[in-house]
Amino acid sequence: MPILRKVRYSLSKTPARAPLVWMRHRSFRTSDAFVGSYPRSGSTWLRFMLLEILAGRSSGFSNTNEMIPDVGRHLTAAPVLPAEGRLIKTHEPFRAEYKKAIYLARDPRDVAVSEFAFHKALGLAGSDFTIYLEQFLRGEVNPFGSWTNHAISWMDAADSGRSEILLVCFEELKRNSEQELTRIVDFLGVPVQAERIRQAIANNSMDRMRQKEKADPQRASAKGNFIRSGSAGGWREVFTEEQSQLVQQYAGNILARLGYAEVESLEGKLV
Repeated sequence: MPILRKVRYSLSKTPARAPLVWMRHRSFRTSDAFVGSYPRSGSTWLRFMLLEILAGRSSGFSNTNEMIPDVGRHLTAAPVLPAEGRLIKTHEPFRAEYKKAIYLARDPRDVAVSEFAFHKALGLAGSDFTIYLEQFLRGEVNPFGSWTNHAISWMDAADSGRSEILLVCFEELKRNSEQELTRIVDFLGVPVQAERIRQAIANNSMDRMRQKEKADPQRASAKGNFIRSGSAGGWREVFTEEQSQLVQQYAGNILARLGYAEVESLEGKLV
């Protein structure tokens, strides 16, 4: 199985993937909406909460992946939105098919740390984080390209009005969960009582998420878990000055565009 995994992983980063991506992006409804994000940006946590808010059901890995599934598995997704609309997850860069979407952005330094742990546990990365970080910034570690180009594709689409896109930052979702989830359900056009939102937040704390994974184990990450710490700013504990400079070299402009540079500046950190 590890050898097959490595072969599939390698093929996923080649042009051979293009026909599969095209096939997955069919049979959408005008009432559908998407949850877009780069991998390891918190979309699992967000979907768990949205399932409880929109469908009124306790969320777990199995029913969340069935009811708010990955693009390509959306034919049987639950109609949790008005006019039989479905909520569909995607890690792809922006595509014209995404007429209405939430884009969940996360600091790429935290994304890189999480992606490294995930890939290392699966045998898809070596032990040198600096080497991995540069590969991450060049868009060589997964099928979705670099974090920078991914974020730019979604931000440009939002700014140009080509799609109706709500930008949500993972860090703000952690800091002000009720406020951000209220923004999201308003954007989706679903009236929900505040108590349901508060309950969904309580039901999906990191501790609760780990309990859910224990009941339904997922592909490994750090210490054998798919759910890690879900931290905001945890990269500061592991990054060297050289690694921080490398991120600025590749992603400084989009970091500033998303507001991360301002946050760093206020905290007296490298910008």
